[in-house]
Amino acid sequence: MLNEKQKLEEIIKLGDYMAHINDIDVLMEKILTEARKLVNADAGSIYQCENGMLLFTYSQNDTKQKKLPPGKKLVYNTFKMPINESSISGYVAVSGEILNIEDAYKIGDDVPYGFQKDFDIKTKYKTTSMLTIPLKTSTNKTVGVLQLLNAQDENNNVTTFKDNDIPIIKHFANNAAVALEKAALTRTLILRMISMAELRDPKETGAHVNRVGAFSAELYEAWAKKHNLTEYEITHNKDTIRIAAMLHDVGKVAISDTILKKPGKFTDEEYAIMKQHPYLGARLFSERQSELDEMSFDICLNHHERWDGFGYPGHIDIVTGLALPGFAKENGQPRGKKGEETTLAARIVGICDVYDALSCRRVYKSAWTQEDVVNELKKSAGTQFDSELIEIFVEIIEVIQSILQKYPDTE
Repeated sequence: MLNEKQKLEEIIKLGDYMAHINDIDVLMEKILTEARKLVNADAGSIYQCENGMLLFTYSQNDTKQKKLPPGKKLVYNTFKMPINESSISGYVAVSGEILNIEDAYKIGDDVPYGFQKDFDIKTKYKTTSMLTIPLKTSTNKTVGVLQLLNAQDENNNVTTFKDNDIPIIKHFANNAAVALEKAALTRTLILRMISMAELRDPKETGAHVNRVGAFSAELYEAWAKKHNLTEYEITHNKDTIRIAAMLHDVGKVAISDTILKKPGKFTDEEYAIMKQHPYLGARLFSERQSELDEMSFDICLNHHERWDGFGYPGHIDIVTGLALPGFAKENGQPRGKKGEETTLAARIVGICDVYDALSCRRVYKSAWTQEDVVNELKKSAGTQFDSELIEIFVEIIEVIQSILQKYPDTE
């Protein structure tokens, strides 16, 4: 457990660290993790305020996590509830007050809010102490709510949250709210860019790119943990891939409407034109000035390469679209990139893009069953896809499927 000085030092360090996280989903998960560490909370949830509703975004629970096999993550369904005073989190969002509740089952009748026991019953977890904090920006706008459960003492026994932790967690929450507002703006800007492609290609929706981004972040995290990367490396790279993966097909803005919006099968000539979108997208990031630019360039260019080398566009000059010197096949076409000639990030996004395409309905096809989708991915391991990544993807399929529910297509 941290002492008061260590907590203050940690908050200063975390404030700067959170300010550099660009993706709102990665940031919210990080906020919840670090807030729990500061006050030694066994569990917690974070909610995002959205159009008069509280969106249940992430939940963590050490007690339940310890019962899972190594590498597995707890899966909770996303849901919304109205922002009003009837719930504890709703009351905090409305009032802007911090609530420190000693026992959730002993809340009196003299307050408007009450504890909903359904979650405890469903998860077989006993909530006792609760610390609920509004995430307010410098302009006093509440952008979310942080709820921490079951403070623990040195012996891991459930206790109450200490009053002297309130100023510390309040300061942390203020920093977190500012970072959240910035990350929300980044997400909005990315989705506006995507909307240009959506106007051209009805398959390139905000829901699709959010799913591919979220799938990619989870697959990367699972791979990174297996390879013993540090927590800092995982969060940093997960943040970057979450955003860059959303831009994987932005090059489609340069493809003709007659091809993009064609509901039937492409002719050979049309398919050849469609296959230009990876390097056309990469051109948008040719003057790379950041890690995000670098990864966006890489993913745009390489997410259609295959493990066996029969993907596209291969080793090309993105300006001319022609094969690089020494990489042309006998017919003059560029040789495809094989195995680890394609980066980890692009291999990850390639899997996630195909999974989403098969899992979701399109005007020209019905959604496949999850069993059929997983079997298809397994069958393509070692040929189209990196076998190790497919194995990891299948291991985290419950998390992947929860993301499908979080970002549904609108009819």
